[in-house]
Amino acid sequence: MELTTVWFALIAILWMGYFVLEGFDFGVGMLLPVLGRSERERRVLINTIGPVWDGNEVWLLVAGGATFAAFPEWYATLFSGFYLPLLLILVALIVRGLAFEYRHKREDATWKARWDAVIFVGSLVPSILWGVAFANIVRGVPIDSDLEYVGGFFNLLNPYALLGGAMTLLLFLTHGALFIALKTDGPIRHAARTLAIRLGAAAAVVAVAFLGWTQLSSGSAASAVAFAVAAVALLAGIGAAQAAREGWAFLGTFVAIGLGIAGLFLALFPDVMPSTLTGGTSLTTTNAAATAYTLGIMTWVAAIFTPLVLAYQAWTYWVFRKRISVHHIPEPVLAGDR
Repeated sequence: MELTTVWFALIAILWMGYFVLEGFDFGVGMLLPVLGRSERERRVLINTIGPVWDGNEVWLLVAGGATFAAFPEWYATLFSGFYLPLLLILVALIVRGLAFEYRHKREDATWKARWDAVIFVGSLVPSILWGVAFANIVRGVPIDSDLEYVGGFFNLLNPYALLGGAMTLLLFLTHGALFIALKTDGPIRHAARTLAIRLGAAAAVVAVAFLGWTQLSSGSAASAVAFAVAAVALLAGIGAAQAAREGWAFLGTFVAIGLGIAGLFLALFPDVMPSTLTGGTSLTTTNAAATAYTLGIMTWVAAIFTPLVLAYQAWTYWVFRKRISVHHIPEPVLAGDR
C-alpha cells in the first residue's frame, strides 16, 4: 500500500475518532437547557464531559495537522475555500471552552445562565457546520485548474450539504443523550434515555436519506457496506435504549457515527476534494500529497506516539467511568438566583 493511501486512511480514522468522541460532548452541550432544569442538574451534565471534552478536541488538532503535513494542497484549498464556516467553527469552539472554564468563577445565576447559553451555541454551530463541510468535500466544490477554490460561501449551502448538517446535528444530539443516560443516575438518566429514543428515530430517517443520496451519487461497494452497517448499528442502538441498555445503546451510536464517516471517506477515495467545474482539476491522494520522504518520517512518528496518546485517553475514560447524580452536587447558593 502506498504511503499516500496509508495517510488518507489515517486521516479518516482521526476524523472518525473526533466525531464519535466530540460528538457526544457536543450533544451534551446542546441538551444542557433541555435536561438541566436546575443548577444542580446542569452541574451534573457538565461534569459528565468535564474531564474529557478538551481531550476529545485533540483529535481535531491532530487531524488538521496531519492533513497539513501529508496533503498540503488539500489543506490549502480546504481552508481557503471553507474559510468562513471553519472560522465560525473555530470561534464556537474557543468560546465554548471559555464557558466551561469561566462558568464556575462566580456564584451568580445570571452569570452562569449566560455561559450556559454560550455552551449551547458553541456546541450547536460546529454540530451543523461540520456536516455541511464534509458533505461539500464529498459532493465536490468549484476548483479550477490551479487547484484553487473559486466558489463563494453560498455555494456551500446546497440541499445536499444542509441535509448533511441536519444529520450530524441529530446524530450528535442522540449520541449526547445516550452518553448522559450512561453517565448519570436518577431522573436525568431516565429523561435522557427517553429523549434519545425520540431523537434517534429522527436521526435514523435523516441519516438514511443523506447516506443513501451519497451512495447513489458517488458511492462504492466499500462505502455501501459501511453505510449499511452504520444504519444497522444506529437502529440497534435505539432498540437497546428502549430496553434500558444504555451501554449497548451508546455503542450503537458510536459505531454508527464512526462507520458513517468511514463511508464518506470511502466514497471520496481516491479524491480528497473533487472539482465540480468543467475543466477543473480534482484534488486526489496523488496530486495533493507531500513528498515520499515527508510521509515516511510522519509514518514513523505516528507509529511511536499514536499508541501512547490512545492509551492515555483510554485511561482517562476509565478513571472517570462512574455515574454521577444530583446527590453528588452540593446545593448551590447563587446571587440573583431566580
